[in-house]
Amino acid sequence: MCIVGATLCTCVGCEDHSKDPAQRITVNRSVPVVFAVNYPLKYFAERIAEDLARVEFPAPRGGDPAFWKPTPETIIAFQQADLILLNGAGYSKWVEYSTLPASRMLNTSEGFTHAYIRAESASLHAHGPGAAHVHGDLAFTTWLDPTLAIQQARAIHGGFTRLLPTQADLLDRRYESLKQELERLDVKLREATSKFRGHPMVASHPVYQYFARRYGLDLRSVHWEPDEMPSEEQWAALQSLLENHPARWMIWEAPPLPEVKNRLRQLNVECLVVLPCANVPGDSDWLTVMFENARLLHEQ
Repeated sequence: MCIVGATLCTCVGCEDHSKDPAQRITVNRSVPVVFAVNYPLKYFAERIAEDLARVEFPAPRGGDPAFWKPTPETIIAFQQADLILLNGAGYSKWVEYSTLPASRMLNTSEGFTHAYIRAESASLHAHGPGAAHVHGDLAFTTWLDPTLAIQQARAIHGGFTRLLPTQADLLDRRYESLKQELERLDVKLREATSKFRGHPMVASHPVYQYFARRYGLDLRSVHWEPDEMPSEEQWAALQSLLENHPARWMIWEAPPLPEVKNRLRQLNVECLVVLPCANVPGDSDWLTVMFENARLLHEQ
């Protein structure tokens, strides 16, 4: 899960992306510059601000931005931003050890800290080229519950309104448009997951806690990577889990290897792919990916 921050090309023009973010941030600063720590926040910010701001997301491709550690130069770029969008719930641990301007930091989940979910105990593991890590005490993929995503978008809207008070009406309209689409997404996901309620399920990674709670799924997690064959020890642990939690479906962050899929079928477990989309999804966007998740679940 990862990303290269795509600069919003509007009145600020298209800049040289080969430069370090700390250099690019001072170029042609005709609109406020906003930095986000994950792609969902970048998407919400761009939907609300559009041409009124430039939204940066400098985490590299090939890793999970939740565990990304920016360079000193990139931290300087964050420090110079007009607004810094944080996910909260323990996301982006590097923020705790960096000196960022408190007055410009916006924790987009601060309004629902009471709804945070404690993460399951986890073992040390790695995915992508990033360093090995353990998922934190809190589950942090809040945006997989569209009702929480709406609250995060509302917080971003509030940040932009304070930053651009003369554009309040336009920002209101854009936020309302996004909110309506997120409400429609919630309906689609509720319909698509209805067949799975009341049935045990397994997730390949502990990132679906808010998704499972929102849609009433009985979900337990393991720590498997889609591009790796699990060890025999992991297969044995899964079979032990299935004895008391007889799941028929396993949710994945990406399609697993064919040989993994075939072996799961021998255990009467089918694979479902639900992309968390914490990173830029190629030529698509966050909301399109979420609606595609709903469509694929509905077709199972």
